[in-house]
Amino acid sequence: MSRTGIDPGGDVRVLVADDQEIVRTGLVMILDAQPGIVVVGEAGDGGRAVDLARDLRPDVCLFDIRMPGVDGIEATRRLAGPGVADPLAVVVITTFDLDEHVYAALRAGARGFLLKEAGPALLAQAVHAAARGDALIAPNITARLLSAFAGSGAASSPAPPVAALTEREEQILATVARGRTNGEIATELHISLSTVKSHIASLMAKLGARNRVEVAIWAYETDRVKR
Repeated sequence: MSRTGIDPGGDVRVLVADDQEIVRTGLVMILDAQPGIVVVGEAGDGGRAVDLARDLRPDVCLFDIRMPGVDGIEATRRLAGPGVADPLAVVVITTFDLDEHVYAALRAGARGFLLKEAGPALLAQAVHAAARGDALIAPNITARLLSAFAGSGAASSPAPPVAALTEREEQILATVARGRTNGEIATELHISLSTVKSHIASLMAKLGARNRVEVAIWAYETDRVKR
């Protein structure tokens, strides 16, 4: 296990931040046991996590929400929020299934949100997804969260796309908003995986979205998805 920030094997390099040492140690052990993942740094508070992340430039940051001083949401904003020139991939993990925390984390730039009860398999899946530029939110909160906040006043009015969406892009948009993976979208719409990726890239460009979470949020805020 490396803590130097240098991984010669090409694994996904992860920084873990949680103020509870026993929880942080457990997360590190789980992640280091997963193939293709190596933990390169640990922090007990958000301020230290931000400093380490800027120094180590990990592939993925795994942050608890509730930490002393700088919390996980503010740490995410500093590393991945609007205006950050070279944003890092952040996955937020917490014990608390509170909609306002999830939404705030995603608005701050997080690429994923998981509960600590998710288990090793889903945790590894979220880390790999974030490293690829995708996003994973715990399945039990995705649709509920996005639909609850759409049009609730929790967010500013969604900006119109810079160009009209095609019929196929509207279809892709709806599937992304329902939490489908690229593979599931390809199967559902009978198109290739590369075509799905191309359409999602086009959607992100037209909507000014940084990731598919923001694409999904836009879909709900513009009533593209029935609630």
